[in-house]
Amino acid sequence: MSQGLVTASYIIAAVCFILSLAGLSKQESAKAGNWYGVAGMAIALVATIFNPEVTGLGWIILAMVIGAAIGIRLALKVEMTEMPELIAMLHSFVGLAAVFVGYNTYMDHEEMFGAMLNIHNTEVFLGVFIGAVTFTGSIVAFCKLRGLVSSKPLMLPHRHKLNLLAVVVSALLLIWFVQVEGSSFALLVMTLIALAFGWHLVASIGGADMPVVISMLNSYSGWAAAAAGFMLSNDLLIVVGALVGSSGAILSYIMCRAMNRSFVSVIAGGFGSDGAVSSGEEEDGEYTEVNAEDVAEMLKNSSSVIITPGYGMAVAQAQYPVADLVSKLRAAGVKVRFGIHPVAGRLPGHMNVLLAEAKVPYDIVLEMDEINDDFDDTDTVLVIGANDTVNPAANEDPASPIAGMPVLEVWKAQQVVVFKRSMNTGYAGVQNPLFFRENSVMLFGDAKDSVDNILKAL
Repeated sequence: MSQGLVTASYIIAAVCFILSLAGLSKQESAKAGNWYGVAGMAIALVATIFNPEVTGLGWIILAMVIGAAIGIRLALKVEMTEMPELIAMLHSFVGLAAVFVGYNTYMDHEEMFGAMLNIHNTEVFLGVFIGAVTFTGSIVAFCKLRGLVSSKPLMLPHRHKLNLLAVVVSALLLIWFVQVEGSSFALLVMTLIALAFGWHLVASIGGADMPVVISMLNSYSGWAAAAAGFMLSNDLLIVVGALVGSSGAILSYIMCRAMNRSFVSVIAGGFGSDGAVSSGEEEDGEYTEVNAEDVAEMLKNSSSVIITPGYGMAVAQAQYPVADLVSKLRAAGVKVRFGIHPVAGRLPGHMNVLLAEAKVPYDIVLEMDEINDDFDDTDTVLVIGANDTVNPAANEDPASPIAGMPVLEVWKAQQVVVFKRSMNTGYAGVQNPLFFRENSVMLFGDAKDSVDNILKAL
């Protein structure tokens, strides 16, 4: 394959990746977006393999076969609830690859002098730094999401000063690295600092901010890939890395706005706990418990219903019986819609994917801004596995850790049914006064079992 054909293939692949991002921005076009991404990656791989400058084809094919086998295995095995930690782990691979590429390029490159050598050394240094931060940060995110470590933020003394010190020292090492034309000592010390910095950066962020962290690490992995592209003089890797990096950064910004938080405050260390332990002392009122038959009776007498799902629905795999419930209610003439908070679940778009998987019509799945004004005119709201995203304390309690965070205003409906396993707090570790409202009732148990029982009662 000629170099011109390789370049043309890279341009086509880049266009496919842009179309993929555009398609993934809407549920209706998400499948097409996935196929554009697959096509772009296939073209990029073929063009790279048959690039006349590439050697060691046998090793490359062997690595691809092993990677494809692992990828297929994970795709078939991993549940949707495990997707956030899988993505975090994949981000760590991108970061580690950037580190390896950096060191390889540092040790083996053509002879350079003057400005070109300075540019090359700067590319290597920044690529290794971004890759190392992405690697350890993603590992910590994976461990938090998997429950291997507590999701509570690590509160080291002077943690902000430690982060600042790591950045300043790394910047000074960069200057030294360039001035002495590539000191291996400076590169090694920076790598160790970057690894520790990435670990501390994510360890200091609380569980409530994990959706933003995943998006942020996605952005980091993109910039790490772009840095690797600069080191390898690969235009496609630069373009793709920039696309991923910028889209991840934009998504992080959108999610921070949805939580009424600044991006800097999230990076500096957020609120949050694992919410795993909650005692009765945290309850601040009396709640009313109902059974599935009571909820079925409410739904029979309702003309409009809004369902607000959360991570609990994903854990219980309740999306399928929920879809059946929606079909039955709509067949009975009930107006049913879904209200999706931007940070519902542990991954952007998590709830949308689950509902699409269960064949819920796209047109009744609405974002928070589209549906928040309709709760006043709604008879019944079913809160299935959501907690922090429907907490009225965000609007009513200035002292609450989630004060100011936009939430789904479900309490304005005539009646609210909250599906929960227990009275434990949510992932932010904040009690929810919604549970104790006069128009709220609690349906305890596994969400899937509860919805199945409601279907039987209907």
